[in-house]
Amino acid sequence: MRLVPIASVVVLAGAAIGVVGLGPAHAAATCDVTWTANSWNTGFTADVKVTNLGAAVTSWTLAWDFAGNQQVTSAWNATVRQTGAAVTATSVGWNGSLGTGASTSFGFQGTYSGSNPAPATFRFNGVTCGPEPVPSDASGLPSPSQSSASPSPSQSSASPPPPADCGATVRCDGFESQAGSAPSGSWSVTSPDCSGAGTATIDKTVAHSGSTSLRINGAAGYCNHVFARNTDLLGTSSVRYIRYWVKHTTALPAAHVTAVAMADANDNGKDLRFGGQNGALQFNRASDDATLPEQSPAGVALSKPLPVGTWNCVEFKVDGSNGTIETWLNNTSVPGLLEDGTPTHDVDSQWLNRTWRPALTDLRLGWESYGDGADTLWYDDIAVSAARNGC
Repeated sequence: MRLVPIASVVVLAGAAIGVVGLGPAHAAATCDVTWTANSWNTGFTADVKVTNLGAAVTSWTLAWDFAGNQQVTSAWNATVRQTGAAVTATSVGWNGSLGTGASTSFGFQGTYSGSNPAPATFRFNGVTCGPEPVPSDASGLPSPSQSSASPSPSQSSASPPPPADCGATVRCDGFESQAGSAPSGSWSVTSPDCSGAGTATIDKTVAHSGSTSLRINGAAGYCNHVFARNTDLLGTSSVRYIRYWVKHTTALPAAHVTAVAMADANDNGKDLRFGGQNGALQFNRASDDATLPEQSPAGVALSKPLPVGTWNCVEFKVDGSNGTIETWLNNTSVPGLLEDGTPTHDVDSQWLNRTWRPALTDLRLGWESYGDGADTLWYDDIAVSAARNGC
């Protein structure tokens, strides 16, 4: 009895899409994997569908070895880590439970040079997929007892900030797994106060990487609030570095607008908001309307506008243990969006008027206008971790 690989290559619009299915030869097989790769130049995306053919599990790890020099750079619907050629993908909270015969999918983006062959074998919770399950060897890959635990943020490397990828402790989403026009899966559309002309949709024509992004049509006026909400990405760490890429069409207005909102369980569920006012980026605390920076001419000058018509990398750190904040725009720290616990004139006297120790519970990307201000925005390549993600 042997494992029979089934391979095919489909050429579509000049792109080679490789599909490899590893099917069971008899009932003893532990999993079935379908690997669909879309390659271009030196980059590729892969969609991986895994079917559990063994006993039901509450969490899973799928491991494989690359035959070439492929490197994973971002992922969605799984936490993907890579050491040399060895790669492991670990389930996230909502897709960990798989009954016998149940399937789930995840994806990732990577780079390569030369050829991009599909992996020859896979290991599901440490056991090789195939007709005669064989426990994984001492390759450093997780055993079944190890695979049930998601990687802890404390495992982050103490070396300089990691690249913008989905390594061991990074939660990512590039919207590539979204199949329809409405955000789905771990994303849901919400209008916190009232719904109007604002919309949140999946866009297959504009993307920072891959082919998909989240599009927000933000209308002016209070009743047009709209967001796509995610409760999985933030994790449980008290220190969070939240990075996303955004492209928008209209300069930030003089009126207050919000583009990112996060509910704070330690502030009666009120939002920590990130958007703009007086034409520059700002944080706003909904509970007391404090702003960072202060909205004096000097304070606003210490922030930055958000450039239009191009992709911008925005990253901010929120530390729940001490209430500090730091923000980077295109990898450069913004002095007006820094709250380091030491009062800075024209920046954070409002913010420091009380003790603030946030416990963020969700991430919402969208648009709120509290007066004038309409905009169209695209969000992509979101990464959340306990260390710098970078751009």
